[in-house]
Amino acid sequence: MKTCILFPGQGAQSIGMGKDLYDADRDVRGLFEEASDISGSDLAALIFSGSEDDLKQTRNAQLAIALIDSAASLALRKRGVRADGAAGFSLGEWAALAEARVVTFGEMIRLVAERGRLMDEAGRRSGGSSMSAVLGLQPAAIEAALESAGIEDAWIANYNAPGQSVLSGTESGLAAAEDAVKAAGAKRAIRLKVSGAFHSPIMRYAYDGFKELLTDVAFADPAIAFYSNVTGARVATGAELRSLAAEQIISPVRWIDEEKAILDDGYDRLLEAGPGTVLAGLWKSAGLEPAVVPAGKVEQIEAVSA
Repeated sequence: MKTCILFPGQGAQSIGMGKDLYDADRDVRGLFEEASDISGSDLAALIFSGSEDDLKQTRNAQLAIALIDSAASLALRKRGVRADGAAGFSLGEWAALAEARVVTFGEMIRLVAERGRLMDEAGRRSGGSSMSAVLGLQPAAIEAALESAGIEDAWIANYNAPGQSVLSGTESGLAAAEDAVKAAGAKRAIRLKVSGAFHSPIMRYAYDGFKELLTDVAFADPAIAFYSNVTGARVATGAELRSLAAEQIISPVRWIDEEKAILDDGYDRLLEAGPGTVLAGLWKSAGLEPAVVPAGKVEQIEAVSA
């Protein structure tokens, strides 16, 4: 069965996620140990018994989600589920890179730790920036509304679904953008509790630092089909993926285009490996088939591998 595995990103985290995977499998516990050693953080304590406030901090959330995404993927592989394609949403793209054997799990954790640190710092340096979800307005209409209003410090950061996008910008830029999209017919504009304007030019500090960090990192060509947030299309070489890994920090997530690229490649089965069902929900809201099946818990993984 031709299978594409999708990995969720930041925002999907919750205290206790992955505990059933951890308890059931010594190899998953080994991933936790390796990731904790590399990052210098006790990730089991953070994820299973920490506070929501600590877990949602960008530098912690990114490590935690990358680890749980990878734990779910490992559990699927051990039950005979093999990926023919991989994609991830924002931070989830790093678990997808490991799934496609572009980087090793250990290298992925090392890079995610630095990515989270740099993005956290970029948010603090921004002088006030955030994100806002816009519901009930097509992306093209949002872009037109921002242009018509002359707003130059807010941008679409996530093209999630035909009726759902996320903006990034300065505090003043977002306030103006929210007014503009509501005037254009958006049902709602909801300010998000995040530490910065991710996937926008405001993350330039993180982009510069991460690009330099990647200079000496080897990215292999993907061993399976791999789909990029930045291009919204399939990418075939490690060299391009290394460049896109930095670009992704300041570029919008083109998930609508990415879904279409995945659909065009004719998969029989789409699995969401990681916490929650965000990607299954976005796929459903776009009216696409086959449906994305959650595979982040032991019982879900056992069901899809039966």
